[in-house]
Amino acid sequence: MSGLPEQLFLRCYHSAPWQAFTIIDQNRDGIISKDDLRDVLATMGQLNVKNEELEAMVKEASGPINFTVFLTMFGEKLKGADPEDVIVSAFKVLDPEGTGSIKKEFLEELLTTQCDRFTAEEMTNLWAAFPPDVAGNVDYKNICYVITHGEDKEE
Repeated sequence: MSGLPEQLFLRCYHSAPWQAFTIIDQNRDGIISKDDLRDVLATMGQLNVKNEELEAMVKEASGPINFTVFLTMFGEKLKGADPEDVIVSAFKVLDPEGTGSIKKEFLEELLTTQCDRFTAEEMTNLWAAFPPDVAGNVDYKNICYVITHGEDKEE
């Protein structure tokens, strides 16, 4: 497991904003819109999001949310955060319920299809180091802890 946390950290740290942007930009037009937000939230099980909530999210930006604006917003939200908080915040984009876990299948699909793609061997190593629970959930907070501290949290 020695190289896995560092590798995962580098991939999350360097590509998390771009991956988050490409996941949210559902129609791939380079701008995050209310429809994009509604679609991505629906894929995460949030089906009844009010228009007002979506409008409030979009209005956090000073104009259309392209990648540069998104990156600025992302940086402002994370300003002053330590590395563990940065990584957890990146995972929280994928966890709207705030459970601290993500479905194994969803995380595997993202890691193998977006940006700096994981290989089958890297996925095998990831699941060996961080096995999902019996319900198929992956504790991303533990992953973040190991990435930044080098060992599992004491339960």
